Amino acid sequence: QVQLVESGGGLVQAGGSLRLSCAASGRTFNSNTMGWFRRAPGKEREFVAAVGPIGWSGTNTDYADSVKGRFTISRDNAKNTVDLQMSSLTPEDTGVYYCAASLRVRGFPRWQSAYDYWGQGTQVTVSS
Repeated sequence: QVQLVESGGGLVQAGGSLRLSCAASGRTFNSNTMGWFRRAPGKEREFVAAVGPIGWSGTNTDYADSVKGRFTISRDNAKNTVDLQMSSLTPEDTGVYYCAASLRVRGFPRWQSAYDYWGQGTQVTVSS
């Protein structure tokens, strides 16, 4: 059974940092794009960041404009994990963060239907 399990969420003050981790089990995603999405209270789930397979030529990551320069996505194929390092957090970053894996789409898809597996989410709350 394939599973994606997020961890690392919590409560942090504005300006602080958090590191989210997504652990995959049941199969490896070394050749696939992995992404992070989030759902803010009262809003739809939105794209945050994506990372392509290690070894791609050129840029291997993509970010939503709202997090560019503050968030960093990375992957560790040996551990089968994808992390999201978040810094300079603001209350607007509050939400449930989801990890996802795309089996069918190359590149950095920002639409949710491109992703085949999803985690259950981890809550991030940024206080002002």
